[in-house]
Amino acid sequence: MHKPAFTFAGRGLAALALLAILSTSAFAQDRYRAEVVILERLADPLLQENMAGKMPEPISSDRHLWVVDEAGNRISDLNLTSNLTLNNSTARLENSGKYRVLMKAGWIQEFPQNYNGRPLAIELGDYLSAAGHRAIEGTIEINRRRFLLVTVNLNHWREADGADQQARIIRTSDTDAGQAQADLQSDGDAPINTGYSLGEEATGKELITWIRETRRMRSKEIHFVDSSTIGVLLYFRPLD
Repeated sequence: MHKPAFTFAGRGLAALALLAILSTSAFAQDRYRAEVVILERLADPLLQENMAGKMPEPISSDRHLWVVDEAGNRISDLNLTSNLTLNNSTARLENSGKYRVLMKAGWIQEFPQNYNGRPLAIELGDYLSAAGHRAIEGTIEINRRRFLLVTVNLNHWREADGADQQARIIRTSDTDAGQAQADLQSDGDAPINTGYSLGEEATGKELITWIRETRRMRSKEIHFVDSSTIGVLLYFRPLD
């Protein structure tokens, strides 16, 4: 008597095994090796950008990619490694004498279809004491639609000329003006206008340049996003 090759139970087990394989394969396709390198250009910029009047929106992020505090401690919410595919490219740029490496970071993360990432905070470079933060700060955000999309928002600041002295003048003037105003009001006179305003010197910083770019990432391709003073190397590789 002929017997079927698979019983109903056998077919069910085979289907479950196939689903498990497909599920594992889909899961693997969502896992990526992500790498980001940030460099500062040491040579004179080829193009001087006019940033007068441009003021970035305040940084808003509760998740850290690479933040260096005032004491030099690095803060990150990711499990980072410096063993990168980008190391060779980074070394060539560094050995040219035109760049210095500020950050090398790699990590493994799942980016499923329609993934909406949270901005990852970055703060590094020289510490600007008058401004109260590092020279380079901003966010990198990773999303996935059909392709991975990386949005780089970085600001490059420097201390404003005479920032500390001007801030002290303003603080002193505000104190003196406040006392003078109180004295005049006690005599029945109108309040006075000090004529002082807070500009770049008072904030302690001025904007050199920024990066505002969204890049569609192709797997296993190195992308370079740059401005006149800073550059970002990006690399993503799916883990099969």
